[in-house]
Amino acid sequence: MDNKNYQHFSFNELLNAQQNIGSETPPQEIVDLQAVISAHPNNPVNQPTNKRTVPVKFLGKTGEFFSIWIVNLLLTIVTLGIYSAWATVRNNRYFYSNTEIDGHRLAYLADPIQILKGRIIGVLLFASYFLAASFSPIAAGIIMLVLVFAYPLLICMSLRFTMRMTAYRNVRFNFNGKYGRAFVVFILLPIMSVFTLYLALPWVMKKVDQFIYDNITFGDKKLSTSLETGEYFIAGLGAAFIGIALFVLASFGLGLSFSDLVPGEDGIDFTLGYALFIVTYVAVILICSSFYAARIRNHIFNNSVIEDVSEFTSQLSVSQLIWLRSSNFVVIVASLGFAMPWVKIRSARLYASVTQVTVFAGADNVITKDAQSSSAIGEEVANAFDIDVAIG
Repeated sequence: MDNKNYQHFSFNELLNAQQNIGSETPPQEIVDLQAVISAHPNNPVNQPTNKRTVPVKFLGKTGEFFSIWIVNLLLTIVTLGIYSAWATVRNNRYFYSNTEIDGHRLAYLADPIQILKGRIIGVLLFASYFLAASFSPIAAGIIMLVLVFAYPLLICMSLRFTMRMTAYRNVRFNFNGKYGRAFVVFILLPIMSVFTLYLALPWVMKKVDQFIYDNITFGDKKLSTSLETGEYFIAGLGAAFIGIALFVLASFGLGLSFSDLVPGEDGIDFTLGYALFIVTYVAVILICSSFYAARIRNHIFNNSVIEDVSEFTSQLSVSQLIWLRSSNFVVIVASLGFAMPWVKIRSARLYASVTQVTVFAGADNVITKDAQSSSAIGEEVANAFDIDVAIG
């Protein structure tokens, strides 16, 4: 006798069929019935339980942060940079403590002394390199070669320190990236992309982001991503195409040519041409970088999940980011830098407003893993040599 086809049964009909199973029911039919019940969308097992989507809120105010920022600036100047470690901690604690997710706020746990020690070591290494370069090019070359091999280690140390100093609901984040993989991602793959005339660079950037985010943990839970290479090519090649198109259009529209950038008899034409070139260059960079950053940020957030804890959504539009960055640039230049607190607050507020977090029931069951104390040396040495890795 043929087995029944349960595919089109409602969930209640399936439950009734399960109750009517008897000794005469063929074993394969029982197996098929159980499989359909398990996979049915109305099965409570397949329904999200205690799942809620909450916005990310940033509650900081420009006036409050300006008072912190100006004091930090003055004390850093007076102490010849020594207070900068305390300034960093005060700034980060303000932004972290004013970022709220599901009624809980982030916490920044770093000690200024940790940062100061790392900063001193970073400055000493930086000074040693230039001192060696002035006396012996060979010594400078050796130091540079050492730094190339140390570069992935510094990045891992920097990310590990940043993550371990960040906590949410008394649970710390962590970074578990290893040197070997970091060397491949940050050294070998970029070198390889040169031989492809940088056509493989979007794929390399995807590997970099994948390495960073897939090695982040929250307590005993791992963050995982499902990034797509195609999205990086769309963002990268799209930004390049937009940049070339805008620069060509601007050149024709403003009448710019290379002759305008060569000093001639008329100094006014040269000055005007050079000024227009700089403005065009800055505008193109702002637009292209915003296009890439908005698409990649949305892609990373929308394809990241912390196991049994949360998943993320980002809806940052390209136009929003272009307006934010261009207006920030104009205001900073016009204010001679004194509008920096306003810029930082409005930037944090925008990024928070376009971000949502879906919290799962497992968020209440995260186990805090005891992490060894982390050193800020890697982060500060990385900063000294202008190594920057941005997250989020």
